[in-house]
Amino acid sequence: MAELHPEHQHIIAQAKSNMPSDETLQATAEVFKVFGDGTRIRILAGLSEGEMCVCCLSDLLGMEQSAVSHQLRILKAARLVKNRREGRQIYYSLDDVHIASILNAGISHVEEK
Repeated sequence: MAELHPEHQHIIAQAKSNMPSDETLQATAEVFKVFGDGTRIRILAGLSEGEMCVCCLSDLLGMEQSAVSHQLRILKAARLVKNRREGRQIYYSLDDVHIASILNAGISHVEEK
């Protein structure tokens, strides 16, 4: 390893004490992999406006319902969306406010000049 400057020791010690566990970091990486698909981002952006059924999302995105359903299964498995049943209809929404925050932070970063 390279020789460390003494003034950097406190930064390293602080980073080590605040570093999440390897398991947490790996799980976080998996969540970001799910965010790494344009279709899933579009679904999340749509759901950030409010809950929707598959047919509404299909219409919004101009996609087949089966393709939307497939992406929703992935998003649900990653705990990015949740669903509720009302009779025969299933409605999807963002799992919690953190999902909208992550999405909005990414959009803001991209739109920065």
